[in-house]
Amino acid sequence: MDRKLIIAIDGPAGSGKSTIAAHLARKHGLVNIETGAMYRALALKAVEGDVGLEDEEALLKLALHSHIALEPTMTGNRVLLDGHDVSQRIREGDVTDAASKVSVHPRVRAWMVERQREMGRGGGVVMEGRDIGTKVFPDADLKIFLDADPGVRGERRYRQQGPVEPVKAEELLKELRERDERDRTRATSPLVPAPGAVVIDSTNLTIEQVLERIETEMQAIAGRG
Repeated sequence: MDRKLIIAIDGPAGSGKSTIAAHLARKHGLVNIETGAMYRALALKAVEGDVGLEDEEALLKLALHSHIALEPTMTGNRVLLDGHDVSQRIREGDVTDAASKVSVHPRVRAWMVERQREMGRGGGVVMEGRDIGTKVFPDADLKIFLDADPGVRGERRYRQQGPVEPVKAEELLKELRERDERDRTRATSPLVPAPGAVVIDSTNLTIEQVLERIETEMQAIAGRG
């Protein structure tokens, strides 16, 4: 495409944001900015440094002395924390849970938003997270809110983590619902569809169908511009 679009994809855990963003980036030559990975990286540093997840002042100080970078590869982003590859570690359960607690703090989010704007300002990006269309890039060329039934999202998480025991599966769904509650009710940048966002319920859709819907919107933008 001739225009350097900014595409914002928001949605809850397990809605397919990362998968869709990665597909769009590969197919259309966009940079995939996975904002959730940035929160996970900071959460990992807090966990390993024994920094309290409720201590906003300490977390902000930690953020100010951290360098988080995303390096695109053919198989997804490499996530570097202070020069160390933490791409796999940040996907583990303890970091996932910690990230959702770190992300509720307003000043931490403000710091993250500035970093994310710096990374995406030049366009040619697909940025996914939970407040991209509402806070980071409210004037994005295309805003998508991707959602799905909680049970379906839970099943997707099970598959991502491989075979799990029934009790563990129930725990994963419980954690997902708790994270939904934190994300949707936090005081700063709650998880809601942005004004003008295209809302897509992927409960009964394949990846290909979701991509087709988004690409139709992209083509419409190209036609106008």
